[in-house]
Amino acid sequence: MTTSVAPPITPFRLFGLTVLRTRRLGPSMLRVTFGGPGLDGFAAGGRDQSLSLFLPHPGQPEPVVPVDDEGNWFAAWRALPDNVRAVMRSYTVRTQRRTHDGATEIDIDFALHEDGGPACRWAAAASPGDPLKALGPAIEDNTAVRFRPPQDTDWVLIWADETALPAASAALEWLPSGMKARVWLEVQHTEDRQALNTAARARITWLVRDEGAPVGLEAVRAAELPEGTPYVWIAGESSQVRALRRHLVQERRLDRRRVTFVGYWRRGMSEEQLREAAATADA
Repeated sequence: MTTSVAPPITPFRLFGLTVLRTRRLGPSMLRVTFGGPGLDGFAAGGRDQSLSLFLPHPGQPEPVVPVDDEGNWFAAWRALPDNVRAVMRSYTVRTQRRTHDGATEIDIDFALHEDGGPACRWAAAASPGDPLKALGPAIEDNTAVRFRPPQDTDWVLIWADETALPAASAALEWLPSGMKARVWLEVQHTEDRQALNTAARARITWLVRDEGAPVGLEAVRAAELPEGTPYVWIAGESSQVRALRRHLVQERRLDRRRVTFVGYWRRGMSEEQLREAAATADA
């Protein structure tokens, strides 16, 4: 008699996504809901869970990501010409849920801009049945979840622009009942504000650029922060994130080990250029 041993579950693997529906959340945000059998085994950890989407080029029916029988893809994908291989972009899983028949659905919110890149253009034209691929989590406790307040946290500070709004919204939903939170959310238009659900004692300030509101560092610097031991999560445009971190660590004297900061994008640079710059810095 032979004994079969289940293969180990790797934290991340490729999944097939099919667009089920789209919904406009405001002038600058579009929600795309994905489903299909290709999502079997997907296991998001909530909060700011990220994944990598693979997008087709204009004229391609689906993204080109070669995968061998063992699930290897990166080397073959990287070897393809730039105008053939799928475009890779990082996004947040806004919500994962099970339907009444046990199927998996996930929502991903796309920030839309007039001069947006390939992900923005794809999302604006997305329709039911469109296929995508994603490198996503197969276990809930994975390293792509960055929002992790220590157990001794008394209160939480969150700052996010519209690109990080889905992650900030999911983190607020995750916070335990009664947790104090001071939250700044920066958006372009008044209509981009969203109704957010949270059991936390959250004071949420919307910073609307069209209304001339103080944004980023200016808004946080003017605030009186709660007493106690904080945890900080700031995400969005890289230069604003760096400025906020410097203010909180150097001026407010917060413990840098309790500050999670993530540059989701950098003004004037594509995601490919950001990866190249990061690789050069690490070399």
